[in-house]
Amino acid sequence: MAILDIFNSKKGEKEEKAGAEPAVVKARKPKEKKEAPATPRKESAFADAYRIFQSPVITEKAAYLAEKNQYAFKVFPRSNKAEIRKAVEKLYGVIVTRVNIINIPRQTRIVGRKRGFEPGYKKAIVTVKAGQKIEVVAR
Repeated sequence: MAILDIFNSKKGEKEEKAGAEPAVVKARKPKEKKEAPATPRKESAFADAYRIFQSPVITEKAAYLAEKNQYAFKVFPRSNKAEIRKAVEKLYGVIVTRVNIINIPRQTRIVGRKRGFEPGYKKAIVTVKAGQKIEVVAR
């Protein structure tokens, strides 16, 4: 039953029985945390934009709003006003004075006997400082 003696005996007893000197337990040094190099991340104007904008909204109402320095964009549902403001300012190089957000609900569509839904989306209307313009290109 020597195998079970390993579990029953204490660490120092086994070595003393063998005639060897008791083992000295060394204290472990705490590991040093390696810090990442302090190189700044290179940020592109498109880095934030692709996470926020889906597409510009091109409708008659959006064209009417463009005359008032307001532009409409479809944005991802989790984006907020502050993120949208930063993305527009970086991407288009304009000063944003105001951001309004509208949640468009899903719509029911019936084709024959089948009923389905068009998904809803989040729309942002961005107001730009007077005298500045954004060239919106449709995809």
